[in-house]
Amino acid sequence: MDVLADAFNRFEQSQISISFSGAEDVVLIEMAYQLLGNRVPVFCLDTGRLHPETYRYIDQVRKHYGISIDMLSPDPANLEQLVREKGLFSFYQDGHHECCAIRKIQPLTKKLCHLDAWITGQRRDQNVTRTELPQEQEDRAFSTPRHPITKFNPLASWTSPDVWRYIQTNGVPYNPLHDQGFSSIGCEPCTRSISRFQPERAGRWWWEDEKDKECGLHAQNIDAQPVRVIEKHTQA
Repeated sequence: MDVLADAFNRFEQSQISISFSGAEDVVLIEMAYQLLGNRVPVFCLDTGRLHPETYRYIDQVRKHYGISIDMLSPDPANLEQLVREKGLFSFYQDGHHECCAIRKIQPLTKKLCHLDAWITGQRRDQNVTRTELPQEQEDRAFSTPRHPITKFNPLASWTSPDVWRYIQTNGVPYNPLHDQGFSSIGCEPCTRSISRFQPERAGRWWWEDEKDKECGLHAQNIDAQPVRVIEKHTQA
């Protein structure tokens, strides 16, 4: 809560937004709602391949908090070319990065051109790529020399039980797919349910190596270069 309050104090609401897709993100929306009411800035990446349950869940969150959710869609021309040349399931053969680049990275890049900061629900215990995640960092994946972008990860030190305890205690809505064994939910073709003995993101891109399970939104998590952490109360 302190990290969120600090973020919204330092950046105008038109220049910062919460990235929403899963259970962690709706926890952030609930917390931000306590600070800002229904003026919480939120965006969501609509890849066109989400589960039907996810689309209904997004609308449930919108109505529950009375907020606007900016739905970001991929460029039709780029998407049309990919599907025409490689079909709808090329990621099973040559990896998920090309499809994610069109459906996620490009729309996010356009969005972040108009923001100075964004807020994510990443946690250190989610995957081996996130074990060093700070609560605040310079976003080296999307910043430019003329436009630095700050990324906040307020739940970095939380665990999965922490998230679900908060959801249950506060009556926060969540995706019903979680009740069907989906611990981490992305696009329908690239997500499957897992057993309780598997790592949380094992159901994402399950045909690929564990260290590759980032779609590019958080590319610096797998960058060999160290993350540049911004010390509190300093400028980006």
